[in-house]
Amino acid sequence: MKWIKQIYDCLHAYKLWFLVLTMTNFLFIFLAWLAYPETFKVLVGLMIIFTLGIIVLSLFMIIRKQKLIESAFQDFLFEANEANEEKLCSVSPKTHSTHIRRMGRIIRSYQSKLNEQAIELADYENYIEGWVHEIKKPLSLMTLVLDNRSDEMSPLVKQRMHHIKDQMHGDVERILYFARLGAAHKDYIFESISLLTFCKQTIEDYETLLEEAGFHVQISGEEKEIVSDRKGLAFILAQIIANSTKHIAHKQERPLLKFETVYDTVNDQTILHISDNGPGVYKEDLPFIFNKGFTGRRGTYTREATGMGLFLVSKMASDLAIKLNAKSEPGSGLSIELIFPNVKQ
Repeated sequence: MKWIKQIYDCLHAYKLWFLVLTMTNFLFIFLAWLAYPETFKVLVGLMIIFTLGIIVLSLFMIIRKQKLIESAFQDFLFEANEANEEKLCSVSPKTHSTHIRRMGRIIRSYQSKLNEQAIELADYENYIEGWVHEIKKPLSLMTLVLDNRSDEMSPLVKQRMHHIKDQMHGDVERILYFARLGAAHKDYIFESISLLTFCKQTIEDYETLLEEAGFHVQISGEEKEIVSDRKGLAFILAQIIANSTKHIAHKQERPLLKFETVYDTVNDQTILHISDNGPGVYKEDLPFIFNKGFTGRRGTYTREATGMGLFLVSKMASDLAIKLNAKSEPGSGLSIELIFPNVKQ
């Protein structure tokens, strides 16, 4: 089949020349009929054999030439240096040499720019990761001071210091996870986790952040065992908590954050509902809340929003095979469902 396709492609590519050859043969056949009627059949037979031989030989040479061009072109695409460019020009028709050299210059120019951008991006990623590790030093010092000298602070100052520390820690974690999104190797460790207990532990870690925002937390449902990565799941819950604390409606009663586990018997899977009573999201904005940089059009909702928290949640959830669903209406808060995969142990 491959040879048939190659022959068909050659006939199609050079159909004009083969048509000229055929018309020329018809002309000579007619002249032979006029000039040599006695030997007409012999001459026609010789012409047909000669023409078929020419066509077969031409097809063989064209296919062989195309293979050489294809091989040289593959090398040129893999590395568009001057050596491969000259190799391609030597096997291609001379009329194509100018275009090949122009294409080579353009490809090398773009490749040079891409290499420069790759180096700049690598330097930027290294700088960000270095900065994250450096900023952890003053955060550790702040934690040390709060743990050992908190009795010298007023309760209000202590609460504010804890709030700022947790906020900075969350910002640093977001930067670090964003920098690691494109990493080839991700060190996830999947293990069995008691979901409600894990939620309580994560809430305790961000207790000062919730207290500063005046949140009341409700946890309900039955304890369920799921299989996931602890660090990744903690990051998802932390980002959802931080998202709720940023978006509090004006003149709202005490902000409320609910965690509820539900078991879907139909699909045999565990679902974690996390909802708040904040300002909610407009219907037209809801499909885009997990998009990078999307903040929506509500002024009170976007004042402190960066559009990165829920984007990172969606990326981490994708890595952990957790499905996300979001439901909301303006004034009714935002509800996010985490649907965990059913893992047979």
